[in-house]
Amino acid sequence: MSEAPNPCIKNPSSSSQSQESAIELEELTERLARFCVAHYQRDDLRVHDVVKMPGHAGFAYGFRVLVDARVDSWFLRLPPPNVNWVGTADVMRQVVTLNALTGTEVPHCRVQWSGNDLVWFGRPYFVVPWLDGDVVRLGDNDWTTQLSPERKLQLAGQFLSALAGIHKIDPRQVDYLGTAVSLTDDVVRWDRLYERAAEGQRLSKVPVVRSKLLQQLPQVRSMGLFHGDFHVGNLFCSPERVKLLAVIDWELCGIGATQNDVGWMATFSDAEAWSLRDGDGPGSRNMFLDPETLIDLYQVHSGERLLEMNWFRALAAYKFAIITGFNLDLHRRGKREDPMWEEIGESMEPLIRRAEDLLI
Repeated sequence: MSEAPNPCIKNPSSSSQSQESAIELEELTERLARFCVAHYQRDDLRVHDVVKMPGHAGFAYGFRVLVDARVDSWFLRLPPPNVNWVGTADVMRQVVTLNALTGTEVPHCRVQWSGNDLVWFGRPYFVVPWLDGDVVRLGDNDWTTQLSPERKLQLAGQFLSALAGIHKIDPRQVDYLGTAVSLTDDVVRWDRLYERAAEGQRLSKVPVVRSKLLQQLPQVRSMGLFHGDFHVGNLFCSPERVKLLAVIDWELCGIGATQNDVGWMATFSDAEAWSLRDGDGPGSRNMFLDPETLIDLYQVHSGERLLEMNWFRALAAYKFAIITGFNLDLHRRGKREDPMWEEIGESMEPLIRRAEDLLI
């Protein structure tokens, strides 16, 4: 979640480009022109409408190609500059995972081009279609508030059916992702981020929750491919808002306990875990559906009975509180500026408190 642009597609921001961004986009347009001539295998085309896409890393771009009086719209994803291409910065992890979904019923972005060759952009890359539609945007722009309860359940059924489909992928198809993450590792691997988090007083109960998580490790009943950041903000819907078009943002995918994804989805739908504006207490944030309903829908679509879900919900809240503190630190130090983390930072303490409440 620390790097979460959208690998397929939100509409570009209407805010004006800075001079630096304009120079960046001019250079990228020239690179894309050469790239498209080579990959379309023709030179009678024109690349236009190159834009930086919204998101929280800023290294995703939309562009269009005019060819034969037809306009093709594409989305380009690059890793951040000047970083090692490992972990979330290894875009090939996303390529492998998206390709593994080919032939399944999981809505996803089809990879058109990808590569580790540095000739085009100086970095690895992948290109997928630029889709028309939007994700669920909780808050003032939450269009789900206009949906009937029946329509919400129908849409949620598509979401959880897709998640069940992801979890059915044979892990051998995505062995590029490496070995499975154990539950113990999934608790302790956030220690280094906790040490660097801003607003440390809001995370004062992290050691207590960490200890409880380790003391109450559940039995893993299902290991497989997990998305890692599965919530409504990463589920891209049609313009009519009746159909799931693609599960997006695969930076945190991996192999491990698939209940991680269900716990993450539940936490992002748990009103008691969030406070997004000054003066708001837990429960003030509008939710798409309640956690219990989402968990029940997953059980219906997966055919799997989920046990000890409170532990996985607590782990998700624990993780995201620490991730928020870490990204807030990066923002304040100018390493990766994104004022969104100032707003989400209000929920660091409610998230940790909720995690503690969910544990015995």
